[in-house]
Amino acid sequence: MIMKVLAVTGRHAQNLVKAFAMDSDVLVLDVDVAAFITPQMLLGAAPKGYDLILIPGAITADFREAERRLGAKIRLGPKHAADLGFVLRHLDDVELSARIPACVLLESKMRKDALAQAERLEAEARPVLQIKGVKIGGSARMKVLAEIVDATRLGQEDLVKKIRRHEEQGADMIDLGIPLDAEPSQVAEALQIARKATSLPLSVDTVQPDLILAGLRAGADLVLSLDGRNLPLVGEAVAAAGVLAAVIPGPGSLEENLRSAQGMGIKVIADPVLDPPLQGLVLSLQRYLLFQEGHPGIPLFFGAGNVTELLDADSQGANALLAALGAEVGASILFTPEYSAKARGSVQELWRASRMMLLAQKRRTPPKDLGIDLLVLKEKRPRPEEPMPCQFIKASQDHRYEPDPAGSFRISLAEGMILARNAGCAVAGTNARDILNTLIEMGLVSRLDHAGYLGRELEKAELALRLGHSYSQDEYLLASGLESLEKS
Repeated sequence: MIMKVLAVTGRHAQNLVKAFAMDSDVLVLDVDVAAFITPQMLLGAAPKGYDLILIPGAITADFREAERRLGAKIRLGPKHAADLGFVLRHLDDVELSARIPACVLLESKMRKDALAQAERLEAEARPVLQIKGVKIGGSARMKVLAEIVDATRLGQEDLVKKIRRHEEQGADMIDLGIPLDAEPSQVAEALQIARKATSLPLSVDTVQPDLILAGLRAGADLVLSLDGRNLPLVGEAVAAAGVLAAVIPGPGSLEENLRSAQGMGIKVIADPVLDPPLQGLVLSLQRYLLFQEGHPGIPLFFGAGNVTELLDADSQGANALLAALGAEVGASILFTPEYSAKARGSVQELWRASRMMLLAQKRRTPPKDLGIDLLVLKEKRPRPEEPMPCQFIKASQDHRYEPDPAGSFRISLAEGMILARNAGCAVAGTNARDILNTLIEMGLVSRLDHAGYLGRELEKAELALRLGHSYSQDEYLLASGLESLEKS
């Protein structure tokens, strides 16, 4: 049975609502702003014959009595008219609410459903091998290996903090990057600290034979990397330990080194080496494809960090594309070090991207409309602009700032919170509105222009906090990127 739906709106939004209403009817009530629609207005229009009446998502009034008298479900639609088509296409996917806007319900449900499906697919996957229960290769999801660069140079507290941060971001495995000048005892100590901090598989990342052996003795689950130089010296020990090892080319070919490693009884992952942009990236992808075609049973190591660390661009889109490329060439492990500031957050981005690719492969579609995405600063469905009124007052630039007698505030970020402080107190939180309300309630703001200024700066600080960006009071957020776009 086809549901008969009525979308209710006001005069200002009527054209947009009609454009996105699909096969639904549209009722335009005698009010300019749709959010001001009341139950009495709807009852006065008395629509009949509908199974569902969608009212604007920004409405807060109680429509239960109107629902009873009209004999139809009245539910909140989306907050923005541009999302109406999306809601109407997914009416069968969610039970709409009289209190929560449909766009919020749908996005939340689709995200939860997508993640749950990804977990089901992973539970059913048949891997080529496993490391401490983590499935590698086969039909398993690409796993994220997060490197901690120069792990032996970190103090215990810093090492544990980095490990736990990567684990919280969704890393499947932790890699301890070992500098060339490290001592075997330092490798053992770093692994001991890491083992106490996490139950995730741990790898030791070095080509130095003595450091590889130290990692094996300390209980590493994975070794990066074996090549033609160190294989004769450590191969038997790696095989005896039964751990997984990534094999790279040099000085012999990748195939030659793999044959040597397999001949020793080592469980291998192949790393054809992903080259940086403009340094052979496309040719290296071709190597991956050719290797995968010739050796379908060997899992592939994909060094996504070789691109994100050497590309001055935001990492979200780069990691999404790299995960898609990794999926196409048959990668099993996505590796990232998060070494530079611009690559910070790559572990979490690859966590999400790996699930996007798993779902897309299952559906045999591009990684689009999956319920999860990596859109951060750009919108999937942009909201339309309001039309400019015929008459308006241009904002003045002549305002003269006068210090607030109640005092001034310094706003900053500290330990994952927004901090507003003056000579007498400090207020911290993660929500700009809460901090501003607290300052006002404490009598610490007495001028309207000061309140407006604080609201603007606190909102910038909250946005910086959410984006993992640095914040400096009175400076533009994302200034360098905006300047470069303006000049182009």
